[in-house]
Amino acid sequence: MHTVPIDSQAKMWRMNDTAAHAGQALEQRYERLRQKLARIGYISQGTVLARSVATSGRSGYQWTRKVAGKTVSVALSHEQFEAMKRAVANRRELRRIVEQMEKVSRQFLFQNAADTHRCKPLSQKVLGTI
Repeated sequence: MHTVPIDSQAKMWRMNDTAAHAGQALEQRYERLRQKLARIGYISQGTVLARSVATSGRSGYQWTRKVAGKTVSVALSHEQFEAMKRAVANRRELRRIVEQMEKVSRQFLFQNAADTHRCKPLSQKVLGTI
């Protein structure tokens, strides 16, 4: 049997170096998401529709949203329709970016903040990182 001594300090240094690199990567990812968030324009909830006479019997543009549990619809000009379409798309992008930021935040916090002693590691599903 052949044994090789393990330099535990060197091993710990490599583990800390790997953890530091992972932490930096998460910080960079978070910063990129934060910058994307800063570039989002106007936002609005709801849905916009371009109605045609053939499909609905009416023509024109419409913005629909929920207010206090009731559906509210507003007629729009073509210019308003285009602006609201961008705003609704921006809101969806905002939500997607914030969800990604939350996942990155949880990954970073659980990797870098002191943790309680656990019998088994937390799964990605429990952490909400998948």
